Amino acid sequence: MASEPMDMAGVVQEGRTVRMGLIGLGSMGRHHARVIREVEGMELVAVADPVGDRHGVAGGLEVLPDVAALIGAGLDAAMVAVPTYLHEEVALALCEAGVHTMVEKPIAATVAEGRRVAEAFEGAGLVGAVGYVERCNPALLELRRRIAEGELGEVFQITTSRQGPFPGRIADVGVVKDLATHDIDLTAWLAGSPYERVSGQVTHRSGREHEDMVVATGRLANGVIVAHTVNWLSPLKVRQTVVTGELGAFVANTLTGDLTFIANGDVRSQWETDRQFRGVSEGDSVRYAIARREPLRAEQENFRDALWGRPSDVVSMAEGVHTLEVVEAILASAATGQTVTI
Repeated sequence: MASEPMDMAGVVQEGRTVRMGLIGLGSMGRHHARVIREVEGMELVAVADPVGDRHGVAGGLEVLPDVAALIGAGLDAAMVAVPTYLHEEVALALCEAGVHTMVEKPIAATVAEGRRVAEAFEGAGLVGAVGYVERCNPALLELRRRIAEGELGEVFQITTSRQGPFPGRIADVGVVKDLATHDIDLTAWLAGSPYERVSGQVTHRSGREHEDMVVATGRLANGVIVAHTVNWLSPLKVRQTVVTGELGAFVANTLTGDLTFIANGDVRSQWETDRQFRGVSEGDSVRYAIARREPLRAEQENFRDALWGRPSDVVSMAEGVHTLEVVEAILASAATGQTVTI
């Protein structure tokens, strides 16, 4: 999906400190609390979680019981890090109160809920964003820049692998909405194209209600073919994105922030009947040195810039809805055995 930097009139006067609220102090919320405090131009003024501050991140702030109390603290903007099934309820309450909001991925539990959230923020003229932190990974940012500059030529294929042990923090969704949503979002972003159709296979091996493994394939609207292997039942943690094109392949390791380019080699077949085959061989390989910044910090800086009216690479709520449409299509495909057109 084409993604241009958001550029809108400043909703908070540029340079004025943004009064931030945070709801949800769990495994992601605790990191957002730290990062918001570190970002220049942001001040964490209120936090809320109905089950308390189990990670001890509130500092001197009172732990408020709900979103209504959070709004009452007088906010410019808020970060929503509650469980997915609560995203719609909390986001709509913030929207009604005129609070600019970033919601942790996915935007909501269902496409219908996500659309209601996105339409509400658009209709209110508020900044609404979704927290897809992988877009701020230094390896993927560099990869996207090099693709845009034509270093790969035409892009043919994007594959991702996101595997590792089960995270105890997840209780309300399966691996498709929790992990695969990252790969769907970053793939459309890298290719600059939405998904056209997908096919998926899932398994339930851990005894939980939701799926814990998925393999999905598909095609984007611009013709790029894609494949995603995602699970949380592997002892080996893998976070890899491979983009193959006419001039070679880029390999991004988002665990380490490394990016490698393998160029196509020169193939001259000595076999007469094989000379018409347009194949490639492995050519030179280059591993790029990339400045490593914490992706979550870059994500909050993007949100601040959007609030100040600066060009910003925040993930729009409309993009968040499209990603959720693809997620639901993969699950529908797995249930029916049919390829699903988006």
